[in-house]
Amino acid sequence: MKNILEAPFMVEMVRTLTEMYRHGWDERNGGNVSLMLSAEQVEGYLEPDRVLRTLPTGFSAPSLAGKYFLVTGTGKYFKNVQYDPAANLGIVRITEDGEHADLLWGYTDGGQFTSEFPAHMMSHVARLKADPENRVIMHCHPANILAMTYVHTLDEREFTRTLWQMCTECIVVFPDGVNVLPWMLCGTNEIGLATAEKMNTARVVVWAQHGIYGAGRDLDESFGLIETVEKGAEIYMKIAHLPRVNTISDEALHQLEGRFNVKGREGYLN
Repeated sequence: MKNILEAPFMVEMVRTLTEMYRHGWDERNGGNVSLMLSAEQVEGYLEPDRVLRTLPTGFSAPSLAGKYFLVTGTGKYFKNVQYDPAANLGIVRITEDGEHADLLWGYTDGGQFTSEFPAHMMSHVARLKADPENRVIMHCHPANILAMTYVHTLDEREFTRTLWQMCTECIVVFPDGVNVLPWMLCGTNEIGLATAEKMNTARVVVWAQHGIYGAGRDLDESFGLIETVEKGAEIYMKIAHLPRVNTISDEALHQLEGRFNVKGREGYLN
């Protein structure tokens, strides 16, 4: 068998998690990431019939049966992933009943996937319906987007418009806008279901006073999506208390739509 630590998907996952920690998005054991893998990607790196353990997922998602996921572990610090990937990450395959996951690699210290694994799976189901190429769900705690939820209305149209006005790239990177949930108890199926519902219409869901969920076709796209949202929030937090002399107008946002062949969310621009 080939060395799984040299697999392109593993190298990229470790690099991404390390960068998330360096960005200050994932303090302590905050945050979690799941990457859907194809059977072709894991071929040669794993023995698919060698199941180490079978874990209950806490939900039922038969549409994901047979899917492979590389997932961060519960209670794990992102800063440690680069030094011991096998203890901090795991590869699981959803069983035919959609209610369990076979562990094929990782969690060598006896751990298991993140407590928000059900929320991830629910969001994967939602995003696959919206975009069959979606592969990543990424959750983290960027400081500025959290701060913004304390001082800005949580109305999704207004929240999105404010972010679009902060940085020219924002409407280009997330033309579908940002959906927002009020504070909810984390680690529950309730917040997972609410997040998945929001994922039907946008790749970004902000959890007020908590963090952000981002989805994408690969790790770079998902990371860059959150990075851009967080940059918009950072600029807003720097100027929110100041009189705004200039802004990016709706006319300018329409020009960006034409220049970059994107379409802002229906009804969000005047």
